[in-house]
Amino acid sequence: MRHLIIIAFLVISGITQAQTNFEKGMTKAFELWQNGKTDEAENMFERIAKAEPKEWLPNYYIAQINSLKSWSEKDATVLKAQLDKAQEHLDAAMLKSENNAELLVMQAQVLTNWVAFDGMTYGIKYGAKVAELYEKATTLDPTNPRAALGKAEWDMGSAKYFGKDTAPFCKDIEASIELFDTFKPESALHPNWGKERAEQVAKDCKS
Repeated sequence: MRHLIIIAFLVISGITQAQTNFEKGMTKAFELWQNGKTDEAENMFERIAKAEPKEWLPNYYIAQINSLKSWSEKDATVLKAQLDKAQEHLDAAMLKSENNAELLVMQAQVLTNWVAFDGMTYGIKYGAKVAELYEKATTLDPTNPRAALGKAEWDMGSAKYFGKDTAPFCKDIEASIELFDTFKPESALHPNWGKERAEQVAKDCKS
């Protein structure tokens, strides 16, 4: 019995240590990212993803980094490499965590990167899919502020593109801010971004 207790303790200690290492690694990657060392952060997330094959968060943040890089990218070859990498890691994350609103939002973001780069080519190709992703994300998790914000911004952009009034969607932006105020991420490592963006869009609505 004593041996079993010792074995159980060693197993639990091993799990705890693994979680601690994961948390330490993720925290270090966030610190690098916040300090503007984006490439180093991305490399660390990649190492963590390999070391922790069941965790979806490292893949998520690699996808996010590449999506963010792509907003200002003008070179089609560079953009494709970044968004292909983002997609690769999103695909990996979705295999680990199905029906995950955060991943659906990030998928919509990556497709929006393509539309922003070349609306004529990719608007027709991905427009309906982006709307579908946000619809599914808000249905899966009605309290997720990033899903609400993403859907409102996409609807607003679509209305603007077709020459329609965008004012009705300002209320949806305000509603997303309320969700940000009450949202509690699952852990300090889980996605918790977007409130500043929502506040900026709400401000633009009033100007």
